[in-house]
Amino acid sequence: MAGFANAQDYSFRFQSSDPAGNPNFEYQKGWTDLVKERSDGKVQIELLPVGSVVEYNETLDAVAAGILDGQICDSSYWAGKDPAFGLIANPVGAWSDPAQMIDFVENGGGKEIMQDLLGSYGLHFIGVSTPGLEAFVSRVPLDGVDDLKGLKMRSPEGPIANVFAAAGASPVNLPSAEVFTSLDKGVVDAADYSVFSVNQQQGLNDIAPNPVYPGFHSLPLVEVSMNQGKWDALPDDIKTMLEETVKEFQKTQIEGNKAADLKAVEEAKAGGKITIHDWSEEERAKFRQLGQAEWETIAKQSPQAQKVYDTLTAYLKEKNLLQ
Repeated sequence: MAGFANAQDYSFRFQSSDPAGNPNFEYQKGWTDLVKERSDGKVQIELLPVGSVVEYNETLDAVAAGILDGQICDSSYWAGKDPAFGLIANPVGAWSDPAQMIDFVENGGGKEIMQDLLGSYGLHFIGVSTPGLEAFVSRVPLDGVDDLKGLKMRSPEGPIANVFAAAGASPVNLPSAEVFTSLDKGVVDAADYSVFSVNQQQGLNDIAPNPVYPGFHSLPLVEVSMNQGKWDALPDDIKTMLEETVKEFQKTQIEGNKAADLKAVEEAKAGGKITIHDWSEEERAKFRQLGQAEWETIAKQSPQAQKVYDTLTAYLKEKNLLQ
């Protein structure tokens, strides 16, 4: 690109929270390829899979220390540093479409909060993406909140598990590697795992043929961020290019995963072995009300968490998304 003709070369190492070969990692690699192309090779980002340099939940500290230059990670991993990260990264039940979360971040005050949070640890928030709405896999029919009562289900610890417990379910914290076997053997009857296409690819819908889709309980905010000092040293045109290419990556990832989900749904339906359960707006609202109680609990845990809560709920009310 002519605009970078006089720019020096920049080389960075980012670490992802996804493993190599994962579809989301491939979308992230597409971003680094786009950066190289747009900068005519003057900006090159080596993207490393999860665990390459540090553990998945240690990259924020590694970027702050300069061990890594940047990261592409689920921001809820930093909830132990400030509960605000967990609340902004995945407010359980808030979103029914990725576009809602993206608009909140980009136009509803979210990016300013992300910069405040990350900035206090020496990082700069470049932009946001998400794999999309996670589906839910179940051996038994689930058509609403009441059906969660007594349900043995796999769920990560934290806010999501707390909301399901409030609905009467019995959450069990299992590593992802044990989800298939646990469902197959009836150790659990349902699982919070991933988006529909990934669930389908891994055979979960075959043994738990009552998926809840489209999802609504979980939509992770994935941040693209880097060391603040290294960001500050970049020329303005390169900063702009990085922001613009993250936006393109965001669109590619969301649309790509959505297309994969739709294709997987049609294939699963054609197989005739599953029954998809699409919750009514009334039932989604009931679940969101349980989620809101958890948001309020988190809000009391830090000043920044309260700020996230106030900004989030104001946005949801403005958009008529809060019952």
